[in-house]
Amino acid sequence: MASSASITPSYFASSSLPPRPISSHFPFNLNSSTFFFPLKNGSFKLRNAPPLSPKVLSARAPKAAAVTKDTWEKSVLDTDSPVLVEFYASWCGPCRMVHRIIDEIAGEYAGRLSCFILNTDDDFPIAEDYEIKAVPVVLLFKNGEKRESVVGTMPKDFYIAAIERVLKS
Repeated sequence: MASSASITPSYFASSSLPPRPISSHFPFNLNSSTFFFPLKNGSFKLRNAPPLSPKVLSARAPKAAAVTKDTWEKSVLDTDSPVLVEFYASWCGPCRMVHRIIDEIAGEYAGRLSCFILNTDDDFPIAEDYEIKAVPVVLLFKNGEKRESVVGTMPKDFYIAAIERVLKS
């Protein structure tokens, strides 16, 4: 006659050992820059990942050129064509959003409008001349004279409207 007592295999038995961390279940270090890629035959290919930098993460080159205190006169003031300048700071999050808009505008208005960006931390005297107290600020110039300004992060339509007013004047 069969015994009614059940036999529990040892691997189901409770253990007094603490649970293992999740990383111990993998044959590789999760914190390393080494990645395993599965192949069709069931094996894995080992590959070291290069360190990432902002340049690597950017899919496209900016269309708005940088302007500095050394190139300000020639690029902005001594030109007959309309010029757009975005005043920004490298630590400013909203400035990154405006960069994208200005790059789009630079592509759309190529040949009719020159677009530049100026880092206010590096070229503070120019920002001071135009009384830039906060960033981002976009100024529009025509014939070396400031005509329009857009302060803060705005939708693209605000910048387009200001550009159209300067182009028509």
